[in-house]
Amino acid sequence: MPRRGEVLALVQAGGQGSRMDVLTRERAKPALPYGGVHRLIDFALSGLVHADLSDVWVSLEYQVTSIDDYLSGGRPWSLDRNRGGFRRIVPQTGTGPATESGFAHGNGDLLLRMSADIEAFGARTLVVCSADHVFNMDLAPVVDEHVASGRVATVLTAEVTKKDASDNVVVLAGRDGTVTGVEHKPSRPSAGTVATEIFVYDTTALLSALHDLRHELAGEQDGDQREDGDSGIGDFGEHLLPRLVESGKVVAVPLTGYWRDVGQPGLYLQSHRDLLAGKVDVFDHPGRPVISHWPDRPASRVRASGECRDSLLSPGADVSGLVVGSVLGPGVVVEKGAEVHDSVVMEDCVIRAGAVVRTTVLDERCDVAPRARIGTAPSARLARDEDVVLVGRDSRVAGQVPAGARLEPGSHLA
Repeated sequence: MPRRGEVLALVQAGGQGSRMDVLTRERAKPALPYGGVHRLIDFALSGLVHADLSDVWVSLEYQVTSIDDYLSGGRPWSLDRNRGGFRRIVPQTGTGPATESGFAHGNGDLLLRMSADIEAFGARTLVVCSADHVFNMDLAPVVDEHVASGRVATVLTAEVTKKDASDNVVVLAGRDGTVTGVEHKPSRPSAGTVATEIFVYDTTALLSALHDLRHELAGEQDGDQREDGDSGIGDFGEHLLPRLVESGKVVAVPLTGYWRDVGQPGLYLQSHRDLLAGKVDVFDHPGRPVISHWPDRPASRVRASGECRDSLLSPGADVSGLVVGSVLGPGVVVEKGAEVHDSVVMEDCVIRAGAVVRTTVLDERCDVAPRARIGTAPSARLARDEDVVLVGRDSRVAGQVPAGARLEPGSHLA
């Protein structure tokens, strides 16, 4: 394994996560809970730490305060060091060209904005991970093979349906894994092999491509884009990865184990269904656990009147009602006579007596009134956005809420 300083890792955790709607109004998407006690960013950080990468930067842009306390300077992942370790990167202004300061216009553009810092660090290899995917793969052999083979880039890939592939970057590769083409969110994908947004780059080749693209695309920007400092590079699949593929030294490596992008309501709920069904293996590796910043809560409790079937209960949960096929976050209370089905209920929510919650994601500190009815049983086998109710944090909900509803944070429904 390359020694400290030879490999730099970057977690891109700055996206707004607009497709998660009310759940990301007041939080960064990587701070979304998963499986009750974890956060989405845990998977990327844990994977990098278990690969013995000691220099890990986390890029934050949107709702930074919503994730800062959780990150705690990298302490939960043992990244708080006197030399190297954790570094928090936030947008800056006045530090250089307009295309290298301020907020990024895509994850490829973000790498350009960080190019001066990356170059100054001097690592030969750069590992880049998104922070909104569920996975747990041993990345150390991937990094070792990338360095030994002299590749320009290594792209970790997963197999999905062609329908899901249209929301991703499709990777076309030969029998030996050499990438021959890229389709950026195609309406009609040629294949179901998609980039998982985990990359290993040769730093010199990456920086060269970024700077070349900046100069080439500068003349194509309109006035508003130039004023905004938009380089035009956009997401990695638009210009950056296709440019690197031209070298003939980009290789696709299949990601082993479970992987899912959970950046949409249906995918988020479906991944929790997968977890309950035993299809998610990310927590099955004692040698590389998914490390989290655990809540300080007492053990969960199921009272005499309570019943839980095929569900997960986080510390501090208190169940007197019926919970079926659901994940309850820390401190959730389900009163006697209340029911929760096929749902994700986040921290400190209260489901009061007689209320029924179905196919719903309840954000933190929601209060569901007695006899309220939220959501309905879905007709489709897989979770769809239009079936899932999303309730923003600190909401008070009474009456009946139809399938697919979106309630803004702080809503009060009588």
